[in-house]
Amino acid sequence: CLAVIFFQLYGYCYQDSNDIPDTLTTITELGSPLEMIQLLQTSWEDRFRICLSLVRLLHYLAHSPLGSVTLLDFRPRQFVIVNGELKVTDLDDASIEESSCTSNSDCFMEFPARNFTLPCSVEGRCQNMNEKRNLYNAYRFFFTYLLPHSAPSSLRPLLDKIVNATGNRNKHGNAKYVLFLLSPSPSVNSELTQKCVKSANAKYRRVPEAFIPDENYRCWPSYHHKGCLLSVFDVNEAIEICDSYSQCKAFVLTNQTTWTGRQLVFFKMASNHIMPDPDKITYVKVTD
Repeated sequence: CLAVIFFQLYGYCYQDSNDIPDTLTTITELGSPLEMIQLLQTSWEDRFRICLSLVRLLHYLAHSPLGSVTLLDFRPRQFVIVNGELKVTDLDDASIEESSCTSNSDCFMEFPARNFTLPCSVEGRCQNMNEKRNLYNAYRFFFTYLLPHSAPSSLRPLLDKIVNATGNRNKHGNAKYVLFLLSPSPSVNSELTQKCVKSANAKYRRVPEAFIPDENYRCWPSYHHKGCLLSVFDVNEAIEICDSYSQCKAFVLTNQTTWTGRQLVFFKMASNHIMPDPDKITYVKVTD
C-alpha cells in the first residue's frame, strides 16, 4: 500500500571511506521529475490521475500510524511521477508535531495569498493544522493548475467543491472529503466517460480492420506529440471531435484505452492511404 504513494526503496547499504564516513547508498524505483509545464500539456485524464494519487497520499498522511503528518517543504520538486502516479520522494521535512495553543489566535496559518485561523482544542493543540497545511499546499501547487485547465464542463461543479475544500477554510476542508470527491466512483466515472448524444453533422463510412498510417495533424491535448491522439467514450464522441476540427477528414479507433477505460483514437486530415490492420477501425468522412 505504501509503495503506491511513497517512492519505493529496493535496497540500501552503508560504506565507509576515508573522505566521507558513514556513506549511505540507496536503490529506489525510477521516477520522472515533476515538470508543471509538461503536465499542463498532457490530457486532463492524466492530470486528474495525478491529483487523485496526491489526495490518497494526503489522506494517508492525515491518518498515519504516527499521527497526522505534515510536509513542511511541500513543493513539486519533492515529488516524482511513476507510471502516471504521483509519489513523494523526500520526507526529511515531515513533522508529526501539531502546534500547541492556548487560544485560537495561536493557530494562525500564513500563506502568500491566504491566511487561516484554526480552532484551539481543549487539549491545547491546533485542530487539524498538519492536514490543513498539506491540503492548502496541494491546492496552491497542484489543484489550481492541474484540475480546472481544459476540464470537462460536466465536472465543473465537482471541481468547484474540491477547490472550496482545499483552498478555503470550510467544514469540509479535510483529506477524507476531498478523496471522496476525487475517487473514481460510479458517478465520477460516468462523467469521465459520458456518452455523447449529439447528432453528427456529417456521415462517416466505417472501414473495419483498417488504419491510416500518415495524414497526421497536431492537436491539443494529445497523447502523441506528432499527431492528434485523443480519448473518447464511443464513436459518437469521436465524430463530434472530428467535426470540431476543420482539418479532420477521418479517424481511427485503436484497441488501446486510458486508465479510465476511454478508447484512444487517431484523428487524420485525409484518408488517401489506408492499410490493413486487424486491431483498428477507420471512419472516413463522406463528402457530398
